[in-house]
Amino acid sequence: MVPEPELVRRRLLAAGAHPGFAGRMTDVRYDRDGELTARGEVLRMRTYHDANAARTVIGWKGPASVSALGLKEREELEYAVESAGFPPGALLEALRFAPVQIIERHVECYSLGTTVARLEWYPRMDALIEIEGDLPGIERGIQVTGLPRETFSPEPLLAFTDRYAARTGRPAALRIAELGEEIPQWPSR
Repeated sequence: MVPEPELVRRRLLAAGAHPGFAGRMTDVRYDRDGELTARGEVLRMRTYHDANAARTVIGWKGPASVSALGLKEREELEYAVESAGFPPGALLEALRFAPVQIIERHVECYSLGTTVARLEWYPRMDALIEIEGDLPGIERGIQVTGLPRETFSPEPLLAFTDRYAARTGRPAALRIAELGEEIPQWPSR
């Protein structure tokens, strides 16, 4: 959980981080009869929406493990998708994969060398930060945020949503459609 995202943003920029994509990010997770989930793998289509356009990436994540330092490690492959008139998910559905989960959030990406720090706001939940890169880059990114090291966790998103619900008595919302008339908690852009 990131209690003061604006402060973390200022710290990243002060440390020389370069702002990258900022906008809505939609993940559609696919599976075929639970076979990927059973192996601990993820197949997803991620779409980055900004004021100008949308771009889509299809990605695969292998089973996750946790390093001795408490960092999540997994093999990942990603491919940019350009479709000529077909929705990008049509390929996955033609291969008999079906959407099993949709997650929408507003993100701000910052590059610190080869490390990426991503502030994330969900429709209804705490703001989070994800830091990806090699071990020294991740440790530097954590230090730059000014957040206590012990607040960083390799846990899946479900653990954060469960803690939010337990603390607030309200379920987290990972899709705009779950809000009804409520306004998303992410920053206005």
